[in-house]
Amino acid sequence: MRKDLQNRKDVHLLITSFYKKVRKNPEIGYFFNNSINNWDAHLSRLTDFWESNLFFAGTYSGNPQRAHVKVDYEHQGKIDGRHFGIWLNLWFETIDELFKGELAERAKHNARKMSTHLYIKVFQSRRPQKG
Repeated sequence: MRKDLQNRKDVHLLITSFYKKVRKNPEIGYFFNNSINNWDAHLSRLTDFWESNLFFAGTYSGNPQRAHVKVDYEHQGKIDGRHFGIWLNLWFETIDELFKGELAERAKHNARKMSTHLYIKVFQSRRPQKG
């Protein structure tokens, strides 16, 4: 029986399960596998991010927008909306396999908002700077 996300341990399970799928995905795995050098540190940082996002833990410090713009730049602007959609579908799938409840739904909602925001920022970063 699935339960709701309750603590950092649950968030870590979600993150590690999700990124196993991402790394194997033929359409988006490339971007991650060619950008992340230390997966243990990255998974810990993402656990901090989502723990802070869901439980207001204050454990995360960083700039996801800058990180995503940098990865897009390093891949010659090849990240598109479809890639964000695949990421989001894998996120929802992983949550639904492991959890259910209010925080699980919040994790989906927050990821949807975040992916939209990040895609817009990545797209905007490609425009020539004026002035």
